[in-house]
Parts: sequence; C-alpha cells; structure tokens
Amino acid sequence: MENTENQSPREKSSLSVPISIIIAGALVAGAVWFSNGNKIDTTATVGGAGTKKVDVSFGDTPILGEEKAKVEIVVFSDYQCPFCESFFKSVEPTLREEYIKTGKAKMAWRDFAFLGPESFLAAEATRCANDQGKFWQYHDLLFNRQKGENQGTFSKENLKGFASELGLNQSDFDSCLDGGKYTQAVKDDTDYGKSVGVSGTPATFINGELVVGVNTSDPFTEFKNVLDKYVK
Repeated sequence: MENTENQSPREKSSLSVPISIIIAGALVAGAVWFSNGNKIDTTATVGGAGTKKVDVSFGDTPILGEEKAKVEIVVFSDYQCPFCESFFKSVEPTLREEYIKTGKAKMAWRDFAFLGPESFLAAEATRCANDQGKFWQYHDLLFNRQKGENQGTFSKENLKGFASELGLNQSDFDSCLDGGKYTQAVKDDTDYGKSVGVSGTPATFINGELVVGVNTSDPFTEFKNVLDKYVK
C-alpha cells in the first residue's frame, strides 16, 4: 500500500500455550488480549465503541494523512497479532482510501509489542526503516509476511532481508537494529498503551473513542460508524 453494541467478551482464561492454537478454535475471534504475567488471553467477540473518550497522543512514528484532518486515528498493534493482520488487510485499506487520502482523517501507529521477542524486533525494525523514510512501506511488508509467532519469520536475519527488499541502506539499517536503537522506544510505546487502557490488539482510538478488535464477519462497519460521527 502507498502512503497514503456493545458486546461482552467471552470469559477469558490465562493461557500458556501458543496463542495461534487458541485462535484456531475461535468462532468469531476479534482481538488478542494482554493479561498479567506475560500470558495471553483471547476473546471471541469485539469490544464495541463506547462513549468514554481517552486523550491519546500520536507518539513519534510518522502520521499518515493531512495535518489538518478532523479525525485522528491512533492504532495500537503488534506485528505478530493475527487480528492485527486482519485489521491491516480488511480495515486499513478502506481507511486509507476513503478517509486518509480524502483528507478526512489522519492515522498514527503505536506499538503494543506483547506477543514475544519477534514482536519487539519487528517494531524496532520499522523504526529503523523510518530513519530512512520508509516506515509505512516496512509496516506493510511485515503484515504481508506475517506467519505464526516467534517462529523465525521476524528474526533479525529476515528483518534485514526485508530492508534489502525495500532498497534501504543495509549498513545503516543493520547498525540500527543490532544496536537496539529503538528497543526502549518500543517498550515505552507498549507501556503507554497500557496506561491509556489498551489490553488487546488491535486497539483503535478514533478521536479518543476506542474500538477493540476486528469483527471478522463485518470488518469495517463499526469503524465506519464511529468515523462518520466525526467526519460530519
């Protein structure tokens, strides 16, 4: 890509097995959830948008869209989260085409890296790509290559290979990633997400109104309903 109601969650239980196994059994799964002790829960439904608003900042990654856009979208996500991939493929294209490219909205990405070491590495790598002006291109590539969790897909070797595919200066990128230049920034983003109430990914704030997850049977409608309240 170019630069461009209320539902009750199913009763959650702490799990120590890989999240992908649990997801496979979900009927209408919508989000991957964070819980205490670095364990993961899932929910089979998507949390609807509510009336409570949260003041959420854009952070330090590039903003997609026009500065003067009325609608501000902040997405907290994890590059290994399967529902974040669903958001990327079934929600984000329409967001970009109908709201961002038309000047109605602007969008920022914030890291919520909680699915393991490769989540952190992938998030760091996008920031290293940003040093060379290709944050969103690298972001898109990661979701298009997503395959399982902590199985080597987002190993340092592969992340460096992705940089090569995008024509980045290899030496600069490798130095950035190997040196952990953005390790703390990714941790800070994840901690900030928790501080504003993020407990699952994807978590999307639209002018401060939170929509959690992706309804896999009707991905865009809930987002559109919230967006259009602020576009008018």
